[in-house]
Amino acid sequence: MSSSTSMTARSGRDKQRYSPAGERLVAGVVPLSPDKTRVLLIQSSRRTAWVLPKGGWENDEATAIDAAKREAWEEAGIHCAVTKDLGRILDTRGPKEVSSSAPKALYQFYQVRVDKEVAEWPEKHKRGRQWMSYREAKEKLKSRPELLEALEKSEIVK
Repeated sequence: MSSSTSMTARSGRDKQRYSPAGERLVAGVVPLSPDKTRVLLIQSSRRTAWVLPKGGWENDEATAIDAAKREAWEEAGIHCAVTKDLGRILDTRGPKEVSSSAPKALYQFYQVRVDKEVAEWPEKHKRGRQWMSYREAKEKLKSRPELLEALEKSEIVK
């Protein structure tokens, strides 16, 4: 994230990157507390579920890390530093769950150290955030296998 962070969240998919196989490239973070006993989850944009900060890797971002850190800022209001590459995670949704508005995705997650949480961030009006233990987060993410896999790959204390 650059030193000048925007208070406007990006929207739309006009700059979205796709893999050669047509998968939407998505970058995300697993934000851990300094002692690695808690993870910061955010509410989905409709506030119906808890998720990890993630979103599309866009054409004007040099790396997936740049995209992941931007998403962490826009969705969770955190400044963070990558501490571990958690690798790529495949989208396990079946054909009936994939659509033009929700195409198959290829996820790239990073474990991050939260350096600063701010009171105002671009998507505060539509997302809450909450620190949770591994057990709490595992329960909240159970319907999202790609997010649960990212949590499991992290160094959170289990």
